[in-house]
Amino acid sequence: MIEALDLKEAREKINALGILPEKVSAAGRAKASRAGMFSRHFGMDVRAMLYRELGSLLRAGLPLTQALDVLIQAPELGEHRISLAGLRDRVREGSSFAAALGGASRKVSPFEQAVVEVGERAGTLEEILERLATFMEEQVRVAERVQTALIYPLVVLVLAVVIIVVLLGVMVPAMGRMLSESHIPLPFLTRVMMFGGQWILPLLAPVLLGGVVWGMALRRQMAQRAEVRENWDRKWFSLPLVGRAYAYLVNLRFARTLALLLRGGVPLVEGLALAGRSTGNAWIHRMSMEQAEQVRHGSSLSEAVRRMGPLGASLPGWIRAGEASGKLEGLLDNAADRYQQQWDKMISRLLSVLEPALIILVGGFVLAISLSILMPVLQLNKTLM
Repeated sequence: MIEALDLKEAREKINALGILPEKVSAAGRAKASRAGMFSRHFGMDVRAMLYRELGSLLRAGLPLTQALDVLIQAPELGEHRISLAGLRDRVREGSSFAAALGGASRKVSPFEQAVVEVGERAGTLEEILERLATFMEEQVRVAERVQTALIYPLVVLVLAVVIIVVLLGVMVPAMGRMLSESHIPLPFLTRVMMFGGQWILPLLAPVLLGGVVWGMALRRQMAQRAEVRENWDRKWFSLPLVGRAYAYLVNLRFARTLALLLRGGVPLVEGLALAGRSTGNAWIHRMSMEQAEQVRHGSSLSEAVRRMGPLGASLPGWIRAGEASGKLEGLLDNAADRYQQQWDKMISRLLSVLEPALIILVGGFVLAISLSILMPVLQLNKTLM
């Protein structure tokens, strides 16, 4: 067996050994692992890096296949070199770069394919790839900010649950047994905590297990039935506090994606549907496809967006100004910048409220449990004295 990035390199290595092979083929396990690796690890950050570097190489005058060859030889890409080799082979076989991307990984979104296809047709692929890389890098930063914002509350909640379970399940029952043997009446707070330890904690595991089963069933239903996913996604906008921040995020993604698509030359009807899909919200996606048909039949973009629920608040005003001035892409970018600022401000406010609220809540629980332990101890001390 010869290790190589592709069949061409394998033939060259075999020929260098003085062997003339009749047939060279990839091992089944390697072929499967290549596809699996591409699907698992070809995330948005990796694709953004690929588009950025590929655009720079194309701008330097290299043909597409040679630019891919250069990227394949880059050691910092690591395991992604095998994936890029498969992508390059598809291009060499006559496939367009957009089609090769779509066939390489399910993670490549339709709007990426549409933008790349327009760039290939217009002969501006290097410019389109650089714009696409900038857009995707921003999306990665937004996703990372969301994850970072959730880390602290989740850590506090997990620690709180562990502390409360240990105190209620171990400390309070042990203290209660000791005081019962001493025939000392237990304070009300201690009896309440003992009740929680005896009846609530045993139910905790079944409740958690039921929650996991329910979550898996809901996820399966959302994957199989579009209306379930749409109803669930629609409820996000009605959540207190969080719903408003989520609306800013959806508006940001929609405006930024539509600006990129229109600037890249994607038709308005197709761009509207793809922008709705890029929000990650099934309800918005369905409405965007419906309104794309209305635009196809003569409706203006601003009127179409106005009928799209959470997008109809302020975004249509930006779009009307862009339609009137002929600078739609620029005003969509300005709107996205505005939504970015509002989203950042909203997240900062939520965290400024959430963090002390969690500390007070957890501290209150720990204080109550501690008092339920200390009060009997003090009472026992008085009795002994």
